[in-house]
Amino acid sequence: MFDNLSEKLDKALHVLKGHGQITEINVAETLKEIRRALLDADVNFKIAKEFTNRVKEKAIGENVLTTLQPGQLMVKIVKDELTELMGGDVTGINLNGNPTVILMSGLQGSGKTTFSGKLANYLKTKKNKKPLLVACDVYRPAAIDQLHVVGVQVGVDVYSDRGNNDPVSIAKSAIAHAKTNGHNVVIVDTAGRLAVDEQMMKEIANVHKAIQPHETLFVVDAMTGQDAVNTAKAFNDILNFDGVILTKLDGDTRGGAAISIKSVVNKPIKFIGTGEKMEAIDVFYPSRMADRILGMGDVVSLVERAQEQFDEEEARKLQKKIAKNQFGFDDFLTQIQQIKKMGSMKDLMGMIPGAGKALKGIEIEDDAFKHVEAIIHSMTPEERANPSTINTSRKNRIAKGSGTSIQQVNQLMKQFDQMSKMMKMMQGGSGRKMMQMMGGMRGMR
Repeated sequence: MFDNLSEKLDKALHVLKGHGQITEINVAETLKEIRRALLDADVNFKIAKEFTNRVKEKAIGENVLTTLQPGQLMVKIVKDELTELMGGDVTGINLNGNPTVILMSGLQGSGKTTFSGKLANYLKTKKNKKPLLVACDVYRPAAIDQLHVVGVQVGVDVYSDRGNNDPVSIAKSAIAHAKTNGHNVVIVDTAGRLAVDEQMMKEIANVHKAIQPHETLFVVDAMTGQDAVNTAKAFNDILNFDGVILTKLDGDTRGGAAISIKSVVNKPIKFIGTGEKMEAIDVFYPSRMADRILGMGDVVSLVERAQEQFDEEEARKLQKKIAKNQFGFDDFLTQIQQIKKMGSMKDLMGMIPGAGKALKGIEIEDDAFKHVEAIIHSMTPEERANPSTINTSRKNRIAKGSGTSIQQVNQLMKQFDQMSKMMKMMQGGSGRKMMQMMGGMRGMR
């Protein structure tokens, strides 16, 4: 996520991080490189120029040239301006209706249908809502089927009317159905359309007028770069939407859309899609994204994700096992499953300060644990419960059964032993203090 931009901004700011003399000349050179980095990330030239002008004004106002730590102060100024450029404060979704009606709009192929499912899953699991997905794409042959498949995946009802080609009447009937059947959120998935298609744009305007949604969201593929910003403006002129959804932010995106879109349409980015799984949806926090772009990580989001998978009862059981030296490979496997539920490994690593830079050029696959899981599944129940029983003969059998090498089995055994010792140490006061600190971070925004 924003790897190229992060690298270029880091180089631009590096000149001010050293101990050499800071002058107006190298501050100007730094700002020039920052502007170049933003342009390379597909940020509009005018926005990039205005951004660096504001940074320059603040830098002069903060006396960057005379401060003891000019590099750090410049990073803070750039971070604050990036945060402001992407929206400043986090903006939540309006759920005040009964039912709340949410209209999804966007280009063809932007990921509206998939994201409608992700949003339904988010509202169901995180907000304790009972959503209804509505199939209003009457043009794409497989659109209705796709939405039904998504609905099954997330355990949410889908309303469709295959014999009806009028999205306005389908949407209105769906809202009536929701009221009758106790659904408190209605997510209307519309057909993808081009901004230049006057008839299709008029159609979605008619749907919008007929159902008066509480939230109109514009879904855009982040990988389309500056075109995404231009399209957002065209849709906003017609719908006056309430917020933006950026999908495919986990791809090889330059980041221009995320940085520019708020300035152009003056509408907040509300959610981002960070992967293919239905759980891969995040509320957009401008300040956290600015931290990640500048290579500072996002520890708060990482802790929040961990706590979402945290089961207090299971944690107590695990604590007792660790205290009695009964921590086994079944417990280890459970921990791996919880980590996998937190999201893609690449995304998680990007939340750790400095990890993105350290792992530059190293591809982190989502199936990074597959060999570990295969090895554990090749163990007998007794071996998983009592790792100390695994001798050389058993290791050879496990390696053959899992399709791995004896070296990989030995490496896992060593890592498991180290982790067991570390967890045992964390049973002490310092471990409890650390867990309390993590708990306190949960409320941070």
